[in-house]
Amino acid sequence: MTGFEALSAADVANLASPCCRAAMERVGDALVCQTCVRAWPVQDNLPRLFEPGAVRGNDRLMRLIYDNFAPLHDPAVSVLLPLMGSGTERVMRHRYFERLALSSLRAPPDGGPVRILEVGMGTGANVPRIYDALPSGLDVELWGVDLAQMMLRGCVRRVKKAHRKQPRLVLADAHALPFRDGFFDRVFHIGATNNYRDPDLALAEMARVAKPGTPIVVVDERLAPDERHTLYHRAMYRLVTFYDFAQRDPKTMVPRDAVDVRDEQIARFFYCLTFAMPRTESPKGETSRATSGP
Repeated sequence: MTGFEALSAADVANLASPCCRAAMERVGDALVCQTCVRAWPVQDNLPRLFEPGAVRGNDRLMRLIYDNFAPLHDPAVSVLLPLMGSGTERVMRHRYFERLALSSLRAPPDGGPVRILEVGMGTGANVPRIYDALPSGLDVELWGVDLAQMMLRGCVRRVKKAHRKQPRLVLADAHALPFRDGFFDRVFHIGATNNYRDPDLALAEMARVAKPGTPIVVVDERLAPDERHTLYHRAMYRLVTFYDFAQRDPKTMVPRDAVDVRDEQIARFFYCLTFAMPRTESPKGETSRATSGP
């Protein structure tokens, strides 16, 4: 038993080819795009919507690590955060969940569900907290993408143990998200931006699939610029960021037309970057609004 739940026909209709962003349909054990004539395999009920040849450099290294050491991920996080002087995992999650403003989500005017995307869902540590933070009775679709299948297996085990609804899971590359433009009411990503082969492109993709005006939240490692750090702190930081020797100011990675950009240091070793894409003018001259603005 794989534990992965098959996506429904309606779910498949909401996916888009990672190459051309056109709609796809299920044909046997594949999702097929009629526009770019590409077929993407579905194995163990898990769609594999990424180009294997595009996964290179740090992306390939981290995928290899996570697929082979997935069971060690959660224990390592629980142990390392206090050792790094960044507090507990629970405290960290509380700080960036405030920026997601999930409690302000409301049902869209069209009566459809609210949709949330976690890029790099991993073992699903955020899933129970997401459900707990949502308004009661709200119809929600939670989607999760990751490049490491074993991490998503851990997610399935976690949500089953917690008796939670399984998110809609897809193997996908953050640099080419398999969704149409403006599809999600919330988009967030925790902990891998620094090792992406092209962080600017990954954040642009998160912005593309988010509705205008909705918060996009990105969290990753950065040594707090305004604190004094001992040799121990610097050594611990280098240990967990061994893959990244040229870190950038997070604000330089957001799309050029992003608004409400907010860069906060939420712990000694972690920043939280929040931004949104501007709301657009409708044909009648009215400003369109996300149904879920903070």
